[in-house]
Formats: sequence, C-alpha cells, structure tokens
Amino acid sequence: MRLRGDRSVYQTVSRYVKDERLRVMLSFHPLLIGGNPFHASSVYCLISYLERHWGIHFAMGGTGRLASGLAKLVEGQGNQIRYHAQVEEIEVADGRATGVRLTTGERIPAEIVVSNADSAYTYRRMLPPQVRKRWTDRKLDRARYSMSLFVWYFGTKRQYSETAHHTILLGPRYKELIEDIFERKILADDFSLYLHRPTATDPSLAPDGCDSFYVLSPVPHMDAGIDWSQQAQAYRARIADFLERTELPGLRENIVSEHMITPQDFQDRLLSERGAAFGLEPRLTQSAWFRPHNKSEDVEGLYLVGAGTHPGAGLPGVLSSARVLDQVVPDASEFA
Repeated sequence: MRLRGDRSVYQTVSRYVKDERLRVMLSFHPLLIGGNPFHASSVYCLISYLERHWGIHFAMGGTGRLASGLAKLVEGQGNQIRYHAQVEEIEVADGRATGVRLTTGERIPAEIVVSNADSAYTYRRMLPPQVRKRWTDRKLDRARYSMSLFVWYFGTKRQYSETAHHTILLGPRYKELIEDIFERKILADDFSLYLHRPTATDPSLAPDGCDSFYVLSPVPHMDAGIDWSQQAQAYRARIADFLERTELPGLRENIVSEHMITPQDFQDRLLSERGAAFGLEPRLTQSAWFRPHNKSEDVEGLYLVGAGTHPGAGLPGVLSSARVLDQVVPDASEFA
C-alpha cells in the first residue's frame, strides 16, 4: 500500500514524466513479462531498476546452454530425464500427489511431483476438479491471461554489424495497440517489435560472416479466434517488409533459414492455456501471493515452477522459481 501498488506502471511513470514519448519508453517493460503497462501493478517498475542496477546478462551459447547446463546438473545428481514423455494426469489419492500418468498410459509413482507446465494447464488439464478447492475451473475461467507472441527466427548469410543485441522497434500507436492486443483481441495492421541479434555478443551462434536473429511481436492470445494457419505467412511478410525498410536492408535476399512460432504453437505444442505466452497476466490481483503458489494450495506433495507461478514470467523470474523450490520442496531424506 505504501508503494501504491494499485497504480499501474503507466500511471506511476506519468506522475513524474510529462513527455508522452518518454512515458512510452519508461513504461513498456511489463510487456517483457506478458503484462499490459496500463494495468500491470506499479511494482513492475522494478524491472527497469533491476536492469539498470545489475545489468543485462546473456548466456554464451544462448538460452539452450542454460537448459543443457540444468540437464547436466539433474543427471549429475543421479536423476533420469525422460524426453517426449508427455504427462496426461497428475494422480492424486487422499488429497496427495502419488505420481503421474503419461499419454502412453504408463504410470510413474512419486512422493513429490513438480510441474513445470503452465500453471493454469496444470490445474485444469492435469488434475480432476474434485481435488481443486482454490484453482477451480470457474476461477481459471475468470482469470486474466497474458498476451501471446508471434516469433520469427531467421538466419542471414550476411552480417548486420550496426544492429545491436537488443532493439525495440515501436509502432505508431501505443495505448491503442495494447488495447487491440489485450482488450479488443484483434490482429492490428501495425505492430511493435523486439529484435534480438545474439550474434552481436556471441558470434558462435552463426557461421562466419552470418547472423542469427529472432523478432517477436506481441499479439492476442487464442481467445481472439485468429486462424494462424492462414495469417502467419502474411504477418511474417509484413514484419519482413518493415525490417527491410528500417533496420535490416536487403533482408529477404539474405535469409538462409527461418522458423515461426505462433499462439497456436504456444497452445498446442507448449501447452499454454489459451496460447498465452506468459501464463497469467501480471496484474496486482494476479501477482506475488495471488499467483498460483510454488507449493500447491490444492494438492499436498505437488509443487509448481515456471512462468505461471511465483515470482512470475521472464527468464530471471522462471529461474528464480526454481530457486524458490530449492527452499520449499522437502528433502528426499524425509521419505527414506
């Protein structure tokens, strides 16, 4: 209350800054964790503070190097990682998690279950309604979900040495575009983009003389009813036109590889509820204590990790949720 967490990030910035252009620059950060700057709690102003105070970090070798490092840690402790083994159900007996059942029908017993799936998906799709007192279907239906993303990965056979590692390319509209994404849920003609060129920092991520990129555009989640099988290529073409006119001249003729991820992929392949890229939207009433807890409130022995739980989305938040689990999950010796 003392910090006025009831104010939005944009309202807080506007108390100190009058120039609308500066307001935009100082308030867009909640989009990095799936939040609407006009509704996200002012608490999320801490994002820009953290970046300035401790800096921006990048894992050499890319985010995949973080994943492989974590996998090596898990396996080094004597554990087994099962790939392509999707969990269909978290099994519960007498209010306690007893293991998981895979889509193949195989059952794996366990005294502790940790779900790194989207929290809304975990509760709605993996647990029966009768064991859920807090995270009921009704509560999940009434929750607000983050926007989704259109992500286009591409490699070029030339280098764009003047393009920075991180570039924000804002469109002609700010509040109106955000309302199109979060409230009206329509795919607007204009867009704002984040362009990522990791080879600016780590040249090993592309062959000599080449570059690797991804560009992402915030878009509505799947409640918008957009048919991405029909829209993806056209949307990609519009983004390519814009990048070629502005940041990456001659882009089309230099692309040698590419891959796209749409809200449909977030929903169907990554199992995110409604294709929301960041899980629950980080509003005041869905932040901190009000998010799904790392220790399930509904099922004993079930723990949650990832963007949909505490502390929230974004790579630092997701990794921090694993640090939280290190404190709250009982040691295996308790079950010996």
